[in-house]
Amino acid sequence: MDKIKIGIVVTSDRAFNGIYEDISGKAIQDVLKEYILNECEYIYRLIEDEQDIIEKNFIDLCDIQNCDLVVSTGGTGPASRDVTPEATQNVCEKMMPGFGELMRQTSLKYVPTAILSRQTAGIRKQSLIINLPGKPKSIKECLEAVFPAIPYCIDLIGGRYINANEDNIKIFRPKS
Repeated sequence: MDKIKIGIVVTSDRAFNGIYEDISGKAIQDVLKEYILNECEYIYRLIEDEQDIIEKNFIDLCDIQNCDLVVSTGGTGPASRDVTPEATQNVCEKMMPGFGELMRQTSLKYVPTAILSRQTAGIRKQSLIINLPGKPKSIKECLEAVFPAIPYCIDLIGGRYINANEDNIKIFRPKS
């Protein structure tokens, strides 16, 4: 089995400045460990809500670190410092709006404020970048919704082959 490289980017001024501990980045890793059978190398970044810093980290994780998947959390709301979707759009060659649409639809089952979220996804070279919400419960709900399409998307862009733990998540790959 291929070793999968996964970037985790937490954009949070308060966690970056030590006001509180980051639990969202760990939540992403915990969920992905349940879903992926391959050995994974996680590259973790805790950064400020600054668009240029977010863009530089996305570019590094995709171009230099060669991550198959880059998952961010935070910075997807309507506040002035929430700029993760803009950073994602600036660094991606193709946007994948269906990911954000499905995540919002899923979150709307739980909270009416899900419509305020601007989560999105896109492709940079052979990496899929996905923006998730900031709360661990929402991270799990959104990853559960979109993960079934992630391995096949990564196949299509030339990334490494992800083997899913079918006991925990059912993925979809068309029959050859």
